[in-house]
Amino acid sequence: QVQLVESGGGLVQPGGSLRLSCTISGTASRIIFSINALGWYRQAPGKQRDLVASIGSDGTTNYADSVKGRFTISRDYAKNTLYLQMNSLKPEDTAVYYCNWAKGLFASWGQGTQVTVSS
Repeated sequence: QVQLVESGGGLVQPGGSLRLSCTISGTASRIIFSINALGWYRQAPGKQRDLVASIGSDGTTNYADSVKGRFTISRDYAKNTLYLQMNSLKPEDTAVYYCNWAKGLFASWGQGTQVTVSS
């Protein structure tokens, strides 16, 4: 009933920046977007998918220690869009990035967007 579409990934050198976007659409998507805590997840090859940043309906944000101080999560209620600003990127940030609810039963996963940090 809802669709999550990630975009904005790419190849960047260490120390560079990227801004990821996640658009949420479908039945009741505006309501879901407004009430759910949202998050960005990433999955590197051979590793599990982990939550790296989340934002609550009240704007409260949380970050994994590995990205704290470098990544910023935000949401645009008018556009039903979730963002992840990634600065000072490191090779270990290389992964496929996904958006979804930060807690509870996940929506169907999108394709994700590939972020590759390499010199």
